[in-house]
Amino acid sequence: MLAEKLLLNMLITISPVLLYSVLSEKRKFTSPIICGVLQSTAALACMIFTYASYGFNWDLRYVPLILAFLYGGPIVGAMVFGTLITGRVLLGGETVIYGLINTLVISAIPFLLMRKFMGFNPNMRVLITTLIGGWSLLVCYFSFTVHQSLIGEAITINLNIPDILIVGIINTIAIAIAAKLNEGLIERVRMKEEIQRAEKLNTLGELAASIAHEVRNPLTVVKGFLQLMKEEEKGKKYEYFTLVLNELGRAESIINDYLNFAKPKFEKIEEFLLAEVLNEVLMLLEPLATKQGVLLDSKLEHNDFLLVTDRNQLKQALVNLVKNAIEATPEGGKVSVTYKPNGNQAYIFIVDTGKGMTAEQLSRIGTLFYTTKDKGTGLGTSVSLRIIETMNGKVSYKSEPGIGTIVTMILPEGKKELLSL
Repeated sequence: MLAEKLLLNMLITISPVLLYSVLSEKRKFTSPIICGVLQSTAALACMIFTYASYGFNWDLRYVPLILAFLYGGPIVGAMVFGTLITGRVLLGGETVIYGLINTLVISAIPFLLMRKFMGFNPNMRVLITTLIGGWSLLVCYFSFTVHQSLIGEAITINLNIPDILIVGIINTIAIAIAAKLNEGLIERVRMKEEIQRAEKLNTLGELAASIAHEVRNPLTVVKGFLQLMKEEEKGKKYEYFTLVLNELGRAESIINDYLNFAKPKFEKIEEFLLAEVLNEVLMLLEPLATKQGVLLDSKLEHNDFLLVTDRNQLKQALVNLVKNAIEATPEGGKVSVTYKPNGNQAYIFIVDTGKGMTAEQLSRIGTLFYTTKDKGTGLGTSVSLRIIETMNGKVSYKSEPGIGTIVTMILPEGKKELLSL
């Protein structure tokens, strides 16, 4: 009977993830309140379909509690915690105090870990969730043994061990499956966002390329004639020609950025050391950092990590990202650039102590025309991300308002064979 009840509990603990994955297709059902209601309902259902034995209720009520804090956040966790406390008080019984203490102690670890939890990789998150599930079993078993000793009953080992094993195995399987399903839901949402972002980038890229190409042709003609007129002009209007040509050059630069955004051109593929390019970028931006009153710090490991790509394109991407960090940092702040090789990949971290960004701003990073600067087109970041993606690299952002932003760039090691292509 115990196994049947626990297997039913396992289905109950999995059902909120499945229901939420269906509801999340519609944006209006993605609030933490909906998730909290689903997990609270699951926890309450586990308490209803429980197995009473040895003075205790045997069920999987703590699985939704752990999942709520780790995957749902403080609001969802608080809703499930309140549901369990209220439900346990209403059920009453001799062991009500043990149930309340168990709920409080078990929720402590996921509550303390929830802010850092999503920073781990998916497999590590599943492992951590499963281990916390094991922790909940230990707390319950300790509570069970204390209760047995206080009422003066000896613990019957032959009777208790099979039941404890059944609870442990089913609890572990249930929380591991639920965690895996949550990770699948997170990955699906991430992939959906990536697909939508890629579609937007492709559409914008095609539009930018067609417009920029048509505009650049007449600009080139105008610029050529103005240069000829400038050479013949010796009077007061000479300065005007210089100003107009400079502005035309700036317009041409913006148009080139549009074309580069549409499809970055790797004109000169070569083999080079990544550390050399990073040093060049830092030397180039040091005057800007000094002017802004920002400390530009670097921790670069000098080794033989090689890249095979367009050096100038990579340099442009790095300049844009580091420059963004400097401009986002107030006077007296700090920008750190760290480079760490790891096997056949190189990790570059650009950390600033600037104003940071909200979750909504982070979701729009890389979108054409979107920028957090007072003056800017958003092209620099868009082009940089496009260049890194073309190099089969990855760029991710992590930011908190008032604290700063961390940009993580991952670049794959180059292969000499590419030079012959």
